[in-house]
Amino acid sequence: MSKWSVAIIAAIAVLAFNKAQAEITYVTAERLVDPQKGTAIANAALIIEDGKITAVGTAAEIEKPAGAEHIDLGDKTALPGLIDMHTHITGDPTKGGGYASLVIPVERTIIWAVENARKTLMAGFTTIRNVGSDGYETLSIRDAINAGEIAGPRMFVSGPPVGIVGGHCSDNNLLPPSYEASGEGVATGPWEMRAKVRQNIKYGVDLIKTCSTGGVFSKGTLLGAPQGTVEELTAIVDEAHSRGLKVASHAHGTIGIKNAIRAGVDTVEHVSYLDDEAIRMAKKAGTYFSMDIYNTEYTLSEGEKNGVLPESLDKERQVGGIQRESFSKAVKAGAKVVFGTDAAIFPHGDNAKQFSRMVRFGMTPLQAIRASTSLAAKALGREGELGCVAVGCRADLIAVSGDPLSDISVLEEVAFVMKDGVVHKDD
Repeated sequence: MSKWSVAIIAAIAVLAFNKAQAEITYVTAERLVDPQKGTAIANAALIIEDGKITAVGTAAEIEKPAGAEHIDLGDKTALPGLIDMHTHITGDPTKGGGYASLVIPVERTIIWAVENARKTLMAGFTTIRNVGSDGYETLSIRDAINAGEIAGPRMFVSGPPVGIVGGHCSDNNLLPPSYEASGEGVATGPWEMRAKVRQNIKYGVDLIKTCSTGGVFSKGTLLGAPQGTVEELTAIVDEAHSRGLKVASHAHGTIGIKNAIRAGVDTVEHVSYLDDEAIRMAKKAGTYFSMDIYNTEYTLSEGEKNGVLPESLDKERQVGGIQRESFSKAVKAGAKVVFGTDAAIFPHGDNAKQFSRMVRFGMTPLQAIRASTSLAAKALGREGELGCVAVGCRADLIAVSGDPLSDISVLEEVAFVMKDGVVHKDD
């Protein structure tokens, strides 16, 4: 072997060694909140290797490995990356409200989604569920993020919702009959519902979205009116569960909430008109509630300017206060309530504004943090992987000034964001 060959092999070995060394990161912070344990570690330290946490404890217990990169968060409080269980990444409330949405091509909303994804990640949300879109465009956003082509949170995507003719979330009710417009996910009867679920799975969705009541932002639907029979909803759930996918159901009205629980959905979204029986049913079935109790403020203050239909504003005025009362009732009764904002109804990146409302209406700061970390991860089926700071968890970390366990509002100003061991923000 020539001396040049030996030199080249040696150089490659050095590069490989340096790369291996660079993949080890040592992180220290004044405080680390562990939502699973409900504790905070003072003078905390973590070791991260290949995007996962391999050691966690105090700086006195865990020494910096030789050659590791040291990220010192100083006097900041670190905690797991946040999870928002209800977003619409292609939406922008300032563009195309009401009938104006009819002239916006899907290609333009994809451009918005790239910036929305970046804003969401910079706000400390390293994982989101995207529950509903017009087509399959959000799968491309998810895949581009996973490939490192654009910055954004880890996404669990539902694709077009499956639902009834003329219903909320599945159909297009703005155009007159002459256009014969029909939504991508519209179906009638259990077998058609199954077919739409199968189509979603064919194109690579992570979960299924349906709607079991009317909604605020759909023309001609009533909040309390149930959508789909229990048989239809059960067919959706059975088909999804048989393929290992979870189901989220939009539901404002009491009957629709109960129908969704009876059908076996995994999460119920919005959950506005909630009675004691529905809470008991959810607790017995293990159903999670995702209740968006911040966005009503944005809609009522900015909605008219943004082009929201008067009908939708009236429905928001009707439901906002009742939903917050239901949130308090659910928390007090011990229901499993996760963090979900309906981002797109308000600007992406403002997701953390909901934390203070969750505390105001019944949660402790620790409960609110758990709702967006360990409990949300459990609802996703990613317990022990996401929303945690234990050995084996993905290295999703954020840092804030102050102590969120005493002042939850500090989560609105995130200074540091790491996802899968990669730093995306460091102020």
